[in-house]
Amino acid sequence: MSKHLFYLSSEQLAAYQWQGGRLSGGSVFSHDAEGVERFMDYLDSQPLMPALLLTDLVEEDFQRINVPHVGGMGGRKLLQRRLQQQYRETPYRHYEIQGRMADGRRDDMVLLAALTNPATVQPWLDALDQLQMPLAGLYSTTLLSTALVHKLGLRDEHLLLLTQQSGGWRQSYFQNGQLKFSRLTAAINRDGQPIDLGTETAKTQQFLTSVRLMGRGNVLHAVVIAPVASTPVLEGQCEDGPETSFRFLSLRHVATRLGLRSDELQVNELAAQLADPMLLTLLARQHGIRQYPLGSVRRHFKLWRIRRVLYWGSAVLGTASLLWLGANLWQARDAQQQSGTLMAEAASYDQRYRSVMAAMPPSVTSTANMRAAVNVERMLGTQAPAPLEMAAMVSAALEQTPQIRLLQLDWKAMQGDGAAPSAPTQGDGRQAAPISSALLGIPTKPAQSLLLEAEILGDQDDYRAAVDNMNRFAQQLASNPRLTVAIDKPPLDTRSSVKLSAKAGPASEDAHARFSLILVWKP
Repeated sequence: MSKHLFYLSSEQLAAYQWQGGRLSGGSVFSHDAEGVERFMDYLDSQPLMPALLLTDLVEEDFQRINVPHVGGMGGRKLLQRRLQQQYRETPYRHYEIQGRMADGRRDDMVLLAALTNPATVQPWLDALDQLQMPLAGLYSTTLLSTALVHKLGLRDEHLLLLTQQSGGWRQSYFQNGQLKFSRLTAAINRDGQPIDLGTETAKTQQFLTSVRLMGRGNVLHAVVIAPVASTPVLEGQCEDGPETSFRFLSLRHVATRLGLRSDELQVNELAAQLADPMLLTLLARQHGIRQYPLGSVRRHFKLWRIRRVLYWGSAVLGTASLLWLGANLWQARDAQQQSGTLMAEAASYDQRYRSVMAAMPPSVTSTANMRAAVNVERMLGTQAPAPLEMAAMVSAALEQTPQIRLLQLDWKAMQGDGAAPSAPTQGDGRQAAPISSALLGIPTKPAQSLLLEAEILGDQDDYRAAVDNMNRFAQQLASNPRLTVAIDKPPLDTRSSVKLSAKAGPASEDAHARFSLILVWKP
């Protein structure tokens, strides 16, 4: 992704572009009002891209503190309070947790860092904010050098990394791979001569010993990153001692170790002698790192990112819509072809049908009549009345009342008015009247009646038991849905209008009390 990369030192700001994985540009702007105006004119002529601001300032302070180990939101709030107490005059503050103490309460070891002079950074941030430049982050070459140490595989216990940058010689001290201290010294002394790097290293080592970051007798491994052309002069200034060991790495060698192309460091003749392009390239290839907060200045980057997501979402949605449209057009074309094939087949079948029908003799009746006859036949098969259902009901009731013995059944289908059909007569030679379609189950199944005659097994003189058995049998039948039960003739008729009579003498053994019921079932 293309980016603007800005390198800010105490005297100037250098603007670069990162495009296609290569660093280009290198325009320099002085640290004054005129330089800021030229910088804004420069941005007006450049495309709108995310920007990263890398600082290399003298006014950058580092402090090491121990705080109680507190996790979660409470721990973050505690560190923010300590950071604000340490650096009240600047909003550009940062902390890094570097592990825990080995003894005692096992407090967290924290490195606090801040740009103590906001006036050096603020004019450039205001210019970027005024032009609505999407500034992604504010970074420090010192904090970024931690990634450089890890990528180079420098694992010395006491390491001093020296790099020549736009602001001078940056000396960063690492203890077991963790940044503890950094200082920036000018590359030219007051007399206009290059500084003695060995002398400056000795001063730094003396300071580290005084603040007890190093003990006496420990060896400080100083790694100097410089161009090949400057190495002989620097080797003459830096001599190994009992507590100091120097090692020199060329910029080209470091670039190879970082996986950078050799042409990425050749931005311009001046930058080729410095570590600025290497650090900017390392920053451009980092993803998701956050150092010094930007506050409201970062809102333009958030809006740019949202706009980019919307653009990508629209592109994806448009592509998906085009694919969906293409698929529908292809399916429509395929369906049209299949429709043409089916219509041709239908026309062929119609032609064959007409030819076959033309060769056949005239039909007895029409197709509609044949269809109606088939429908009537199917209706008769499913709705024609039959005594099977009522016989099943009677059989179930007889199983529940074994004292009842069936003598005779008279089943009939009933007309719509509930009357039984009259038998047709042909005595005078005339044609019998047709049977009603309602009796055949058209359009619905007709009601059915059953005259049931039965006798009650048991003591012949016990009419009370006979009546109870008949009532129980009738109630069992009436439990069937849509079945009506009426007593036609009880085993003992006690009505006042009926004459009560009997025969004297012994009764016959096979004589039992008889009764008859009328069952009407409406399906």
